Amino acid sequence: MAPEPRRDSPLTEIGFVLDVGGGSARVVFDARAIQRLHDGAETGGGVALAGEVGSQIKMRCGDLWLAANVRSLSLERGDGDRIAADIDFLGEGRACPTTGRMLEFRRGVTRYPMPGVSVYPAGHSDMMQIFAAEDRAHIEIGTVYPTSDVRGSLYVDSLLGRHFALVGSTGTGKSTSLALILHRICEMAPQGHVVMIDPHGEYPAAFDGYGELFDVENLQLPYWLLTFEEHTEVLIGTEGAERQRDMDVLAKCLLAARQKSRAAEGIAKVTVDSPIPYLLSDLLNFIVTDMGKLDRAGDTSSHMRLKTKIEELRADPRYGFMFSGMLVADTMAATIARLFRLPTHGKPISIIDVSGVPSEITSVVVALLSRLVFDYAIWSRHETPRPILLVCEEAHRYIPSDRIPGQSAVRRVLERIAKEGRKYGVSLGLITQRPSDLAEGVLSQCGTIIAMRLNNERDQAHVKAAMPEGARGFMETIPALRNRECVVCGEGASIPMRISFDNLEENKRPASGDPLFSVLWKNQGGEAEMINRVIARWRKGK
Repeated sequence: MAPEPRRDSPLTEIGFVLDVGGGSARVVFDARAIQRLHDGAETGGGVALAGEVGSQIKMRCGDLWLAANVRSLSLERGDGDRIAADIDFLGEGRACPTTGRMLEFRRGVTRYPMPGVSVYPAGHSDMMQIFAAEDRAHIEIGTVYPTSDVRGSLYVDSLLGRHFALVGSTGTGKSTSLALILHRICEMAPQGHVVMIDPHGEYPAAFDGYGELFDVENLQLPYWLLTFEEHTEVLIGTEGAERQRDMDVLAKCLLAARQKSRAAEGIAKVTVDSPIPYLLSDLLNFIVTDMGKLDRAGDTSSHMRLKTKIEELRADPRYGFMFSGMLVADTMAATIARLFRLPTHGKPISIIDVSGVPSEITSVVVALLSRLVFDYAIWSRHETPRPILLVCEEAHRYIPSDRIPGQSAVRRVLERIAKEGRKYGVSLGLITQRPSDLAEGVLSQCGTIIAMRLNNERDQAHVKAAMPEGARGFMETIPALRNRECVVCGEGASIPMRISFDNLEENKRPASGDPLFSVLWKNQGGEAEMINRVIARWRKGK
C-alpha cells in the first residue's frame, strides 16, 4: 500500500516582521509558540525545526507567499519570550485561493512584506515547492536540511555551463561527493565527455568500468604538442638575463625543427607554438649548428644547457610517457580522441592519474592537458558542439593566489578557461580544500559553489566573498556542517540550500579513506617480504 502523503499542520503564527531591507529582513519570534511546535509529536520535517538557524519560514504579502531562510538568532533584551532573527529572502510563490498553500515557487521576490506582517513556519508541502526541481535536466544528490525526504537537485546545464567549485576541508567527504556528482551526471548523459586531473590516483577505483584510466604507463603525451611557453618550463631553469638568452636560442632552434617536419609542408605560417611533430634529434642538431656559428666559446653556455637538458630527458625513463623516441609520429588525432572520449565507447570519463609524473613537470602536463581541451574547443566551434567538462583536483596547486610567488603556463590556461571557457563549450570543475590559496577572482567565475565544511577562517571568508548576496547567510553554517553535508548556491541550484549527500555504493567510492591507525597498527608479520616488494616497485618506478 502506498504511504499517505504527509499533511501539514494548520498554520501557526510564530512571530512578526520587524524591519525589512532589500534581500533580508528582521523578524521577532514568539519563543513559546516555537516551543509548542517543537514539542508537537505530530509535526515533522521543517516545521519541527521552525525558527532554528537554517530553517525556512514564510509570510503573506497580498496573494503571494514569501519564503525566507533563518540566518541568525538573538534574545531580545529584557524579554525571554521574544527572539530576534535575521532572515534572507529565498523567493515567492502564489497562494492557492482555496487551500492557502504555496504554489509555483520561483526564486527572487517582487514584493516585500510590511513590518508587522505575521510569520509562519514553512510546512512540508511548502518545502516541496521551494526545493522542487524545475522541469529541466537535473540530478538529485541528496536531501535538503532540515527534511528527510525533500530532494536537493542540481541543474546540469547551469552547473556545467557556468563552471562549478567544490570546496571543503580535508576529511569532509569531498572526493566521495565529487564521485557522486559525476556518477549522477554520467547516468543522465552516458555520452558525455569528462576529463579529470587526478593528482593522487584516488578515482580509478570509483569509475571502474565507467572511465578510462591514463597514467605514465599509457598516457603517451607527445612532447611536440607543447607550446613554446611549456617547452620553456621544461627545458630552462635559469633566471634573469641568462634565461632570456636561453629562450632566444630555444625559440630559434625549435622553430627550425618544426619547419623541417614533413607535417609542416603546405602550412604557410609555422610558429614555435604550432602543434607540428618534430624530432628531438633535429632540435639538438639545430642547437649544435647554431652553437658552431658563434665566435667566442663563452657564448655557447645557453646552447650547452639546452643540449644537456634535452639529452637528460631523452635518457630518463620517468619521462618516457612524453619524451620517448616512439612519440614522433603525428598522433594528434588519436591522442585527442582517446583523452576526450570521442567517441565515448561507454566510458565518458578520462581519469588522468598524474601521481606518477615527475613533480618537476606535473604542472606542465596539467597545462598541456588543459590547453588541449581549450584549444580543441576553439578550433572545433564550427563543428557539431561536443562540450567537455575539465575537473581539476587540488586546484590551488595549479591556480595559486597572487600571494604565492611564481607564474606558470597552467595557471594562465586555467584562468583563461575560467573566464572564456563557457563561450566555447568548456566547463571547469575546481576542487580544493584551500580556496583562499586560489587566484583572486577564479572562484567568483564559478557560477555554482558547493561548499562543505571549512575549518580555516580565511578559507571561509574567501568563499563567502564569492557567494551571491542572498546566500551569504548560509556561510554561517559551513563550520558546523557534518561530513558529507554541503551548502549549494548559484546557477546550478534553484535557491541556496543545505544538502546531505546520498550514500554512494562502496564500489563507486574513490580510494581516499583515512587509515584506521587503531586497527592497522595491530597488524604484524611479513614485514621483510613487504619491504622487499616496496623497494622493488620503488626502484622500477611503478
